[in-house]
Amino acid sequence: MAWPAPPFLHAPSPLEAWASAAGAVAMAFLAVSEFRGDHLAYSKFSRGGGGGGGGGQQGTKQQQQRQRVRVPSRIGMVLLYFPALAAAVASFAVPGAVDGARAHVLSAAIAVHFLKRVLEALFLHRYSGSMPLATSLLIAGHYLFAGGGMIYAQRLRRRGLPEPRVDLLLPGVLAFAVGLAGNFYHHYLLSRLRARHGGDAGGEGAYRIPSGGLFGLVACPHYLFETLAFFGLAMVSQTLFALTVAVGTAAYLAGRSRATRKWYAAKFDDFPSRVKALVPYVW
Repeated sequence: MAWPAPPFLHAPSPLEAWASAAGAVAMAFLAVSEFRGDHLAYSKFSRGGGGGGGGGQQGTKQQQQRQRVRVPSRIGMVLLYFPALAAAVASFAVPGAVDGARAHVLSAAIAVHFLKRVLEALFLHRYSGSMPLATSLLIAGHYLFAGGGMIYAQRLRRRGLPEPRVDLLLPGVLAFAVGLAGNFYHHYLLSRLRARHGGDAGGEGAYRIPSGGLFGLVACPHYLFETLAFFGLAMVSQTLFALTVAVGTAAYLAGRSRATRKWYAAKFDDFPSRVKALVPYVW
């Protein structure tokens, strides 16, 4: 049995529909938390909070308890991405898990995405301090669920489900490639900025207003291109689950971008008011 779908999506099975609903609820919770100021504790917000919200003294005690076990930021960030990378690579070794051109492109793209993030964490980004192990495990679990779920949903669609009337495979590959390249380029600019200002040891004091690329227009162009990459994956897959992952990622990164812009504006008196959070000239 398959549920109805628009012309650009494969008709989802009940299992995929329920998994998509569960993923949507989880991502909505994370997105709302970011907009409220209860941030996941990594990057600029590695000490938690970082911008209000979060429930007074009780919230502070809960945050402190969650953050008690910490790992070096580099290790924590590698841990974020490695399980999803391993799952994507392993899918090629499981008989029948990757079947057909679309499935091969999707699994390869997911593997490339997370391999890029692991290599960036190991060799590109400059970290200082630590992050809570609980945060690292939470995000790692989300990425594993998202990446593995997209691959599994692609396998389910091979079981006699109707094909979408609109083929988005090639536009999806293009969107994914542009998103991946743009994300890497702006990560490179951030890494160079921190290198010039002692980012390995300077803590918050090492942060400067980023420049170059789209940083003159938005606070987080790397998140903008990451969002594009996930929508590229959704276009390659054309499953409800992949679309849910893309929309949820966009909502979460919108909240994260808004918080980052507020952080820059509060920290630097000369932060340009024209710079938006995520979408140039819009928001």
